[in-house]
Amino acid sequence: MDTASVSIIKKELKTLSPQQLQDICIRLAKYKKENKELLSYLLFESFNEQYFIRQVKEEIDEQFTHLNRSSFYLAKKTLRKVLRTTRKYIRFSGSKQTEVELLIYFCQKLKESGLQRRSSRVIQNMYSRQVERIKKALSMLHEDLQLDYVEEVEKL
Repeated sequence: MDTASVSIIKKELKTLSPQQLQDICIRLAKYKKENKELLSYLLFESFNEQYFIRQVKEEIDEQFTHLNRSSFYLAKKTLRKVLRTTRKYIRFSGSKQTEVELLIYFCQKLKESGLQRRSSRVIQNMYSRQVERIKKALSMLHEDLQLDYVEEVEKL
């Protein structure tokens, strides 16, 4: 079975009734947790981006409280999980400003965690890649917004 392209799906969705669209959305939400989370974001949180960012930061804080500092291996696994969750929420939003804000927050929490980044090449590389992603996303923002975030990026 071949998967249809997004443009073909979009054309087909235009021909459906509101009830059929609702049924399709409910069916999508039933099968995958990430679909349900995206649908929840689009319906309830997309209109208030600052509230959404605050909720994601609280979730990042919660996940950092469970960071195992006794072993770099376990710390690395937890950090990857936190980063995976952060990226998922960045994808939901689709906003470069949200991406910059959440990645800066992740890097700040990583610095505050007390882990010796220099002792673990993996953690140091993870941190460096996120700083590069921040700079790349920052370059796509408006100049006024860039100035707001440049100081925070310099601290990283």
